Amino acid sequence: MLWNLLTETSPSTSGNKYPWVQWVLIGVLVVVIIVFMILSRRSQKKKQQEQENMLNAIQPGNKVKTIGGICGIVVEVCPEDNTFVLETGTEASGKSYLKFDKQAVYQTDAVAKKEEPAPAVEAPVDEAPAVEAPAEEAPAVEAPAEEAKEE
Repeated sequence: MLWNLLTETSPSTSGNKYPWVQWVLIGVLVVVIIVFMILSRRSQKKKQQEQENMLNAIQPGNKVKTIGGICGIVVEVCPEDNTFVLETGTEASGKSYLKFDKQAVYQTDAVAKKEEPAPAVEAPVDEAPAVEAPAEEAPAVEAPAEEAKEE
């Protein structure tokens, strides 16, 4: 049905009484495509920013898994050339040190610091704060004494 509405071109040959319908449908399709592109681009930028923050949060002592599957602990981070040194292995098998580009990180336990919004500043109130009177203490409820057992 939608295809039939879009393919009808002249109102005189096909008997279409509403030629503006096809232009409305084309307009709606274009708007939907544009909205989809904008929303997907925004989510893509958000994911990219989160990935960048995670990579910048890597510090010595963080556990890292690379895209090649190598797991280890970060020993040194070099921000100048965007690399880090990864320590793998154990004392028994021998330790190895490998240098990786930060882009090779697949997973890490490093947590990026989230920027918290500044707390809202409240305007001072002209009235003096109300002082609460201390609540009266209720008398302590005594537990009933156990009845003496009769022998």
